[in-house]
Amino acid sequence: MRRRRTIRIAAALLILSCAGSVFLLRLVDRLRENATLEETIYISSPRLLKHLSLGYEGLLADVYWTRAVQYFGEQHHNDSGEYKLLWPLLNITTQLDPHLVPAYEFGAAFLASRPPLGAGLPEQAIELVEYGIRNNPDDWHLYYDLGFVYYDLKDYAKASDAFERGSHVPNAHPFLRIMAAQTAQHGGETRTAQMLWTSVYETTHDPQIRDNAKSHLVSLTADLQCEELEQIVAAYRQRTGRNPSSFADLVRAGMLRGIPVDPTGTQYRLDDDGHVFVSQPADFPYSEKALPSGYVPRRR
Repeated sequence: MRRRRTIRIAAALLILSCAGSVFLLRLVDRLRENATLEETIYISSPRLLKHLSLGYEGLLADVYWTRAVQYFGEQHHNDSGEYKLLWPLLNITTQLDPHLVPAYEFGAAFLASRPPLGAGLPEQAIELVEYGIRNNPDDWHLYYDLGFVYYDLKDYAKASDAFERGSHVPNAHPFLRIMAAQTAQHGGETRTAQMLWTSVYETTHDPQIRDNAKSHLVSLTADLQCEELEQIVAAYRQRTGRNPSSFADLVRAGMLRGIPVDPTGTQYRLDDDGHVFVSQPADFPYSEKALPSGYVPRRR
C-alpha cells in the first residue's frame, strides 16, 4: 500500500516536472523568436520563473539578458526614448543569475544614461549595481560603475565612497583609489581627499602616480590653510566690523603668530574681500579654493 502511494506521488511529481519543462521550453522558444516584449515578461516574478526553470535559471537568465540587450538596441536605434521594459528585463535577468556580471555593468549604463541615449533611471541603475555588489563583492568593476553613476548625479561624496570601497577589493585597479581621491576633492571634501591622496602617495610604487599624488596633496594643503585663514579673517571682521587690510592686522590683533606662507614657503595674499589665495597659482594645479578670484587653472 505504501509502495503504491509512493509510486503515485512520484508519478504526480514527474507529470508536474514534465509540464514545467514544456512550459519552460515554450517560454524560451518564444523569447528566441520575435515575441513581443510584453509577452516576454508576461511572468514578471523572478522567483516564480526560478521555480519554473527547474534548475535551468542560468540558461533562462542568459536568454532574458539577450532580450534586454536587443530591446535596448532597438529602442536606441529607433530614437524612441522609451525604455519602460528595460528595468523589468534586467531585474529578472539578475535575479535569475546574480553572478551575471555583464548584466550589471552594461545594464547600469543603459539605465543611467539620459534619454534618448538611455532610460534616464539612475536610481534603478544604483539599485541594480548594489545588488550586483552584494552578490559579487570581489569584482571591483561594479564599484567603478557605481561610482560613475553617482558622479553623473553630482553626488561626489557617494561617488568617492564607491570608488574607495572598490579600491579595497583584492586585485582592484589602482585607478580606483585615485578616482576616490579626485572625486572627494572635486566635491569639496577636502579632508577626505587629503586622507585618500596620502594613502595613494604612501602605497603606490609607480613614480608618476606618486608625483601626481604629491602635487594633489600640496594643492589640498593650500586649500585647507586658506580655509582656516579665511575663518580667522571672518572672526576679525565680526570683531572690528571691517576686513583686515593685511595679515599684519591679524598679527597685531593676536589672531596670527606671523605672516602665513603656503607649502612652497611663499607668503599668502589677501584681497579686499577677505579672500586668501596663493601668490603663484601655477604651482598649485589641483587647488580648488586657494586660487585668485577669476583664475582658471590649467589641469594636468
